[in-house]
Amino acid sequence: MHTTRYRSAIAGVAVVGVTAALTAAALTAPAQAAAGCRVAYQVTNQWSGGFGANVSVTNLGDPVPSWRLTWSFAAGQKVTQLWNGTASQSGARVQVDSLSWNSRLGTGASAGFGFNGSWTGSNPAPTDFALNGTPCTGTTVTSTTTTTTTTTTTTTTPPVSDILGRTHTVGRVRATADTARYTWPGIYFESRFRGTGVGIVLNDAANDYDVQVDGRTVASLVTPGRVTRWINGLTDAEHTVRLVKRTESAWASGEFGGFLPAAGGEILAKPAARTRQVEFIGDSLTAGYGNTSTTRDCSANGGVDRNTNTDLAFGPLAARALGADYQVNAHSGRGMVRNYNGGDPDTTFRTYYDRGLQNVPGDVWRNPDTWRPQLVVVGLGTNDFSTAINPGEPWTQESLTAAYRTAYLGFLDKLRTQYGPDTVIVVSATNLFADTARQVVTTRNAGGDDLVRFWNYDDPRLDRLGCDWHFSLNDHRLISTLLADYITTLPLDW
Repeated sequence: MHTTRYRSAIAGVAVVGVTAALTAAALTAPAQAAAGCRVAYQVTNQWSGGFGANVSVTNLGDPVPSWRLTWSFAAGQKVTQLWNGTASQSGARVQVDSLSWNSRLGTGASAGFGFNGSWTGSNPAPTDFALNGTPCTGTTVTSTTTTTTTTTTTTTTPPVSDILGRTHTVGRVRATADTARYTWPGIYFESRFRGTGVGIVLNDAANDYDVQVDGRTVASLVTPGRVTRWINGLTDAEHTVRLVKRTESAWASGEFGGFLPAAGGEILAKPAARTRQVEFIGDSLTAGYGNTSTTRDCSANGGVDRNTNTDLAFGPLAARALGADYQVNAHSGRGMVRNYNGGDPDTTFRTYYDRGLQNVPGDVWRNPDTWRPQLVVVGLGTNDFSTAINPGEPWTQESLTAAYRTAYLGFLDKLRTQYGPDTVIVVSATNLFADTARQVVTTRNAGGDDLVRFWNYDDPRLDRLGCDWHFSLNDHRLISTLLADYITTLPLDW
């Protein structure tokens, strides 16, 4: 599948008329609701004449079907690029409207966007934010219930010791005494705490994250940088918190510094590992590439990164429905023997699968004894076969197919050695390469390994409305249901 990565500072721009006067139509506000909101505004980097910023707005009032955030710059700053929203600017006044996929804001829910801007002289933060016309004072004027708020600090935070001893994760994480590093998509960290708030310590300028408290997403962090994000205003009780990495970053590792309790609270013993374990291996389709977009061309709505959420890909959706822990070891653009359009011929997916940190050549990952998945779902082949063989590539269609079968059989040998004879391995495929993948399974079964199974998940209902014709959120939900149904037919002892 197409794997062009649109970086926010280069493309992925959703700015409409940032220097034009606002029209009467642009001033038509989204539907109103009971008032109350809080905004976290953070300048993530600054250079001569320019800066980048992240903004998160939390709705403290009644749910709204769409949102509009407005503010005024005090020193002549201008928005030049913006993602995860549609911006317009007239003089000092800036208006950002929601997109179709992030429009609804429930009570306590947050929406985030980022932008690049220009400045001269000084760059003070705005102070007059308003959500759908209501000033964001950080309080609600129509509800007496406890509400969740978020704030960001960039001050030095004391390190959290023994992060993995206090946090549950099953992903490929390189841990030291006070940080955890990782690159694979869908990595998640889970903890329990008592109190009215929790802090999340991060150092990552490449990825996006979701923060979930008690099963509800309360904040989305867009390339947060080095921050401690606080989730406050919770009921003084025991809670669960989950941090999940939405995006891919094979070129750069993120760093998680642990969870911190709010004043008077405490971090409790970490959640128990789930008995069921599933590993998903694949390419961009498995990673959820561009799945939150509603248009195949993502160059004008934030790019691939801003429109990717691995947590909502078919693998994690199915695993959560099964009550299972999971890994998503997926790498966009990589094939079993040939990458998308013949690119980077010196490496394949198999090169990176052996690594804990994809961006560290020679890194070798050793699965801990605690990771023994009963089920492994492999989906590799789209990048091998979806593009024509270019002049100069060392393939004919026949030799490519033969090399693919041989490499796949070797990869299954690796998985069988890693996880033992009782793990069920599913070779998944779409119609594009289903016959070839089925041949791999048939050969394996003929050799006596009947726990390797074949699953064709192509379906006429798939709309492929994600970025670059990838699966949409609707597609991933459909595939996760198909997968859950298929899993019930497998000889799994769990």
